[in-house]
Amino acid sequence: MHSLVLASASPARLHLLRASGIEPQVVVSAVDEDAVEAAARQRDPHLSPARLAQLLAEAKGEVVAAQAPAGADLVLACDSVLEVDGRVHGKPGTPEVALQRWREVRGRSAVLHTGHHLVDMRDGRTAGAPASATVRFASVTDTEIEGYVATGEPLHVAGGFTLDGLGAPFVESIEGHPSTVIGLCLPLLRRLLTDLGVDWWEVASGQSRG
Repeated sequence: MHSLVLASASPARLHLLRASGIEPQVVVSAVDEDAVEAAARQRDPHLSPARLAQLLAEAKGEVVAAQAPAGADLVLACDSVLEVDGRVHGKPGTPEVALQRWREVRGRSAVLHTGHHLVDMRDGRTAGAPASATVRFASVTDTEIEGYVATGEPLHVAGGFTLDGLGAPFVESIEGHPSTVIGLCLPLLRRLLTDLGVDWWEVASGQSRG
């Protein structure tokens, strides 16, 4: 079995891995996402949302790989952003921003991009790619939006919503793999492991903790 380090504080990503049979060690990076985005946009003013998500994942993965515990075989980092009309929506941070964003997306579709960066600590090789899924939001009322924002959940998640939590009733449909929207595309992770010569069952135990 190969050990895997998850470079993310996201409970949703941890649950996805555990539910699929992978028990990772969690090491959270101290990457300044705003600084990474600002530097990336300075280099490329036309940076796409998918590319931004990938660059953020790479930054987090490289930081954690440099401080990964002894014996770690693989480091996985992810980052998600929501694309609305070509603009990037990260974590709202405040109730006011969350309210504004929900009023903007209700009854509409947006694209959730999740970047993935996998580092093989044994030889330094890396594999990575973004995954995208289109999210169709329900035509929720102001009262429903205000009630959801009052829970506090949307303030600290990409795009201001969850598919695996309190926000699920307000998502009508997903075009793409649902795990992409939750924050870690499992089919893509399997392909990235394969790219590094690692079989899925060399990482997953076959026992779900979901």
